[in-house]
Amino acid sequence: MKLSNRTAERLAAGIKRFQPVIANAKARDVNESDTSIIVTDVLADCFGYDKYSEITSEFAIRGTYVDLAIKLENKPRLLIEVKQIGSELKEQHTKQAVDYAANQGIEWVLLTNAIDWRVYRVQFAQPIGQDLVLEFDFTTLEPRKSEHLELIGLLTKEGLTKSGLDDYHEQRQAMSRYFLGAMLLSDTVLDVVRRELRRVSPGVKITTEEIRGVLEQEVIKRDVIEGDKAEGAKKKVGRSQNRPLRTKKDDAEDATTAEISSTAATASATPPPAA
Repeated sequence: MKLSNRTAERLAAGIKRFQPVIANAKARDVNESDTSIIVTDVLADCFGYDKYSEITSEFAIRGTYVDLAIKLENKPRLLIEVKQIGSELKEQHTKQAVDYAANQGIEWVLLTNAIDWRVYRVQFAQPIGQDLVLEFDFTTLEPRKSEHLELIGLLTKEGLTKSGLDDYHEQRQAMSRYFLGAMLLSDTVLDVVRRELRRVSPGVKITTEEIRGVLEQEVIKRDVIEGDKAEGAKKKVGRSQNRPLRTKKDDAEDATTAEISSTAATASATPPPAA
């Protein structure tokens, strides 16, 4: 996500300010309640959420209150599970937070101990699952590195409001081993492979099913094509098979449209000749 100068400056200043605070808190081994106070301050002063209207510890689910929640336009957008600083973040902590979020139809969950930050996208399926989308160690961030600022910028109010996390999640999914595995086994790709194999060996008759069998049994790892994530990727690839691809004609038309728009804008901005 492209950061504005204002957001980048706020993030850099926040890193410089809170790294010593977090280091000192870890040295003192502060409890979970004090860790939650630090996390709240980081969310407000570094990530840009309003401490008094957008960060709440009074969000109840199933009769219990989650540690923190981010509400934008009075709608819960992110549930936050805070653990004692320096403690290990465990799978059971993630599952608890994800279950809470799924119960309320909330897509995003943050698990943190102030040092390690992990952002998950909830999978509304049976059973409920989650994708780890973003992970960073706050103490190792470098305020002068644009890649660090852009990464944590996804968690800012700007990133959550402008769907930065959603776009980043989509990109990660597209490059996941499950998605690529499903793509390699799609009919469209198998037809291309068959055509190229026939080009290499014109006299050999090869079917797409034979190619699929070799890929599944000898080329692609079993865990890439089996399981819930693999099935989800297969369904997504299957739904995309009937979508038309962009052609050179489409690109040319877009370029022509842009050129006409640019010419029109220039013409409208040019003052008329003097009489």
